Amino acid sequence: MHSHHTTQDQMGWGQHGFKPFHGMAAQFQALMGQPGQRARRGDVRTAILRLLAEEPMHGYQIIGELTERSEGTWSPSPGSVYPTLQSLADEGLVTAEPVSGKKVYRLTDAGVDAAAQLAERSAPWDEAAQTSTTGTGYHHAAGRLFQAVFQVGRTGSAHQIGAAVEVLDDARKRLYSILAED
Repeated sequence: MHSHHTTQDQMGWGQHGFKPFHGMAAQFQALMGQPGQRARRGDVRTAILRLLAEEPMHGYQIIGELTERSEGTWSPSPGSVYPTLQSLADEGLVTAEPVSGKKVYRLTDAGVDAAAQLAERSAPWDEAAQTSTTGTGYHHAAGRLFQAVFQVGRTGSAHQIGAAVEVLDDARKRLYSILAED
């Protein structure tokens, strides 16, 4: 016979709340319809060159800027941004220097020229924002909700988690009622 704690662990809940992500992040994105837009590889390269033409940045700054400028519809992963930065460095288009413990990337003269050639094209983050499912910020709002759910599950007390369950149950019911409207 399993103890109550074992059953909670099997569901992803543990002694200290929700075990973050536990394979659920991908499921959540799939449930949202289209997850944040997947950009073509060239778009990541173009976006990085265009952002660095404005100012030097570190990798997570680049990710944050792209997420914000695309209104939350495009948030490239570190697994696409950092290899692209390395490729741009190998091509002599960017250099990296440590600043406050982080690698800050800046364009070289050749990188400035490459970025200037891209200036006439529409920005990849604008394209991603325009191709979102409705342009209403749905994905961004759902992502913020997702973060809050996991934060409460990770750090909330038993009382806070119980209150959150009530809010989530109510939100689920209200969302389904929206779909039921004509």
